[in-house]
Amino acid sequence: MNLVIDIGNTRIKSALFEVDDLIEEHFFEEFDTALTFWETLDFEACLISSVRYSEEEIAKKLFFPFQYLNHSTILPILNHYGTPKTLGLDRIAAAVGAWQLAGRNPVLAIDLGSCITFEFVDESATYRGGAISPGLQMRAKAMNSFTARLPLVELDQKPENPTGDSTITCMQAGIWFGVEYELKGQIETYRLKIPEIKVYICGGDSLSFESLVKDHIFVVPNLVLHGLNCILNHNVE
Repeated sequence: MNLVIDIGNTRIKSALFEVDDLIEEHFFEEFDTALTFWETLDFEACLISSVRYSEEEIAKKLFFPFQYLNHSTILPILNHYGTPKTLGLDRIAAAVGAWQLAGRNPVLAIDLGSCITFEFVDESATYRGGAISPGLQMRAKAMNSFTARLPLVELDQKPENPTGDSTITCMQAGIWFGVEYELKGQIETYRLKIPEIKVYICGGDSLSFESLVKDHIFVVPNLVLHGLNCILNHNVE
């Protein structure tokens, strides 16, 4: 049994896995609350990824041994990123998670968060990189911040029509369908080169784009946790 923990800027996510199978997952706002819960669990190995705390800071808080994800951690895939020390650990974890769920075949992992990130792993289990662009909320805030008259718009749901009939609906349509067409364009570009490629979509806005799901496109919000577990299994083995 494995415990994997992803400590972000605002939330803490953890999950229990039995080998590759997700048993349960939980979300916490505070570290102390999470720690109280982890004390009740029975597991053999733990991997932690954190953007908030260093390995030393976490070691002072925890009562159990753990591995800490950093750029020296051994991965189950090759990393051919040109600047590996600048690669976000959540990006490589999402890539590994998608690769594992795809049966260790070519895969494109898309994370719809503050930024949209695209991660490509090829047929030789090599991470090649991808792309980064602004997410839904970032696009809305940018138009509001860098113009004199455009308001900050809400993006709670997909607009009914790509043709807006007011400034607000035009902005909503431009942002939402701009992201949707970008996703479709990226996916189609990879599929033309690698017809068998599978696509996994995760992140806070992933459920908003479930309409993209097809036989080769899957929405897996907890993709990073799957990747952390795959990395942990590789290191334990």
